Amino acid sequence: MAEAKKTTDHDVVRRWVEERGGSPAKVKGTGLLRIDFPGYSGGDKLEHITWEEFFQKFEENGLAFLYQEDIEGKTSRFSKLVSRKAA
Repeated sequence: MAEAKKTTDHDVVRRWVEERGGSPAKVKGTGLLRIDFPGYSGGDKLEHITWEEFFQKFEENGLAFLYQEDIEGKTSRFSKLVSRKAA
């Protein structure tokens, strides 16, 4: 299994997400940040937001982005938002 990478670089996060067809979102009613990929479950619980709003909350909450480029030779969509302290 490929190792996950960690970044706080906004350009890297945005490029990785958009290359995989994703977009920034938050969970309705909670404000928790998510990445929405079309066709995945939970779409009705998500509200799309701008990258500006996403990264504002990303910084306010001290988050880091864990992600995987590929797995077994195929493009991976694995990602997770975690505390920078824990990452």
